[in-house]
Amino acid sequence: MWVTLGFFLVSLAIHWTFAWFAYVQEQQDHNQPIETSGYINQTMRDTMENWQSEFLQLIWQVAGLSFLLYVGSPQSKESTDRIEAKIDLLAKSLKEFTEDPEKVKELLNDIDKKYYKNSC
Repeated sequence: MWVTLGFFLVSLAIHWTFAWFAYVQEQQDHNQPIETSGYINQTMRDTMENWQSEFLQLIWQVAGLSFLLYVGSPQSKESTDRIEAKIDLLAKSLKEFTEDPEKVKELLNDIDKKYYKNSC
């Protein structure tokens, strides 16, 4: 965490330093006075625009894509439900398995068809 904080502070300092040079150059090009309040206002605006853009993108990438992955992934809750259904079926049909193993295999295949989107 300290390394990340260090990178953040160093990058922020570099950003504000070069923003000062750009601000001074722009003010001189337009024969305008160099004012600290104008610099802070412009640099804060630019910084917030960058943060807003980056954080919105990051939130979408992490939260949005995680949700989409969960909904459509074979590793989502559906596969857990499938495994639980198979275990329940096997526990209930232990006696039946010794009498009619083909029926139990058929029931297991039915569970696969129910929980797999692209069943074989």
